[in-house]
Amino acid sequence: MKLFTAGPVACYPEVLEEMGRQMFSHRSEEYHRLHRDTVGRLKWFLNTGQRVFLFPSSSTGAMEASIRNCVKKKVLCVVAGEFGERYARVAEANGREVVVLQTELGKPALPERLDEELRKHPDVEAVTITYCETSLGLLNPLPELSEVVKEHGKLLLVDAVSAFGGVEFYPDELGLDVCFAGSQKCLGLPPGMAVVWVSEEAMARSRTMVNKGWYFDFERYERSQEKDETPVTPPIPLILALNRVLRMIEEKGKKRYFEEYRERAERILGGIRELGLNLFTEEEYTSPTIFCVNAPPHLSGLEIYRRMREKGVELAQGYGKLKERTFRIGNMGYITLGDIEEMFEKLAEVLRG
Repeated sequence: MKLFTAGPVACYPEVLEEMGRQMFSHRSEEYHRLHRDTVGRLKWFLNTGQRVFLFPSSSTGAMEASIRNCVKKKVLCVVAGEFGERYARVAEANGREVVVLQTELGKPALPERLDEELRKHPDVEAVTITYCETSLGLLNPLPELSEVVKEHGKLLLVDAVSAFGGVEFYPDELGLDVCFAGSQKCLGLPPGMAVVWVSEEAMARSRTMVNKGWYFDFERYERSQEKDETPVTPPIPLILALNRVLRMIEEKGKKRYFEEYRERAERILGGIRELGLNLFTEEEYTSPTIFCVNAPPHLSGLEIYRRMREKGVELAQGYGKLKERTFRIGNMGYITLGDIEEMFEKLAEVLRG
């Protein structure tokens, strides 16, 4: 099955090879070397001097950690789709008061609107933003939104799950405070681990936070990082695989790596147009990592998904309210230009009936 999913995605062959290695103790010198080298490579990839933690959880665990470590009472959640909504629900489930900035479905959050909401609610401690809203293939204008958040002196917590590794951005330059992503998206790894970038300001907040739990306490990760470890058992096969992918990116060069992502995205956009289809989101705010496509009048998005699976290609179903109206084409992980051509040939057959 060829995967053009929203995650998990197809893994690089080198990743599958790396994960077949025999295990070793997570308290051994072998692991310490692996951890130290992997964190160092992540810092290089993100062009950061700040902390980068490896969390043995999905990215939703990192989402919860950002709330528990950085928000005592009140948070403003930017909701531009289903995963922005998840962030708000996670904050509420952890007992925080949530102010929601809700956008029109398919539209990005704009800085003027965020500024207006922060003026209305000056007591919020942090703002959450989903950089790439996976449910819609929508890329929020994070640099402009970050400027507004920093002008108001708030912490900025960013879900970069389907952007990290496919969209070139650097947390230090953007002024982020917590930024996290899961392993099963753009970097082409299996699910089960999150990468969490944490600023000095966010760490300072964590140190004064009470009732922040145990498993996701940033301070525990910081102390373990000093020993080149994690506080709980890490997913060693995934860390080996991540290390391998980062080495591959270094050999290729970051510039060329992101160029290849853009080339694939341009080909997918071109293929969508050639078939007479259009995107649910405005092209200006479309992510290069996943595309939400309006289904044609004679077929539902769900039927397109099912028929493509019969042809050996798995797309992503429309998400939430858009399950029938749309389908999604992922551009994450191990995908070649040849795979894209084959996918569009089969999609043309499905659309013809």
